[in-house]
Amino acid sequence: MITHSHRELELLSVLRRLGGSARNADLAKALDVSEETVRRAVKALSKSGAVARVHGGAYLVGAQGDPSFFRRIAQHEDEKRKIAVAVAEYVEDGMCLFLDVGTTTAFVAEELRGYARLTIATNSIGVAQALVNHNGNSVHLLGGEMQQDERGTFGSLTEAQAKGFAYDLALLSADGLSSSHGFLYVNASEAQLGTVVAQCSDKVLIALDHFKFEKRAPYRGLTLDEVDFLVTDVPPTGDLSHRIVSAGVEIDVASRDLNEAQND
Repeated sequence: MITHSHRELELLSVLRRLGGSARNADLAKALDVSEETVRRAVKALSKSGAVARVHGGAYLVGAQGDPSFFRRIAQHEDEKRKIAVAVAEYVEDGMCLFLDVGTTTAFVAEELRGYARLTIATNSIGVAQALVNHNGNSVHLLGGEMQQDERGTFGSLTEAQAKGFAYDLALLSADGLSSSHGFLYVNASEAQLGTVVAQCSDKVLIALDHFKFEKRAPYRGLTLDEVDFLVTDVPPTGDLSHRIVSAGVEIDVASRDLNEAQND
């Protein structure tokens, strides 16, 4: 029989209260302890199988937790973090940005915590939590219908509020990139929101790991012609590479060593 410490039981209770998933910072605040204490408790609970650890947080395993977002963010974590470091180099203090609900975008948000005076509009709960109350940033969580699996809001209200900003840069993700159809999404609402945001943005950047090259999904989003930058971890090849270059998209292959970035 598995027994948990008092601290571990408290953490499990808070996770249930917060809907089955939370960032370490939020758990530390709820328990009035340090993030290091939370990390130790999460590590112990993950060994027993009660929770699963992901970048910057944890989620309950089983019927009460395990949302698809947290399963996805744990996939190809090193590639996503490397891409996020490269994406952050496109950002300057004082910019107006949009960040979507993508799992790679969640890593980007963590990289942006060192920037100041950003105006950030997002439909992602995680992005808003990561960047609010940092360095004079102004964070706007867009309203709309909540979708638990994506940890974000979607729909006509979200799109209407997104149109109220003039973005210097839209930082978007996608579920697939097809040489014939462009950027593809599992969620029709996400595809539509990205299109709306791009129309309000000076520049559009899509962060995408190479595992999504030529990966199919049912809904079409932006075409290659509507995107300025593609930041990825491995160069695209063949027909896909030709289509991207022909459309005038600048390909940025993230190659910076993560240890080097963390030591800056």
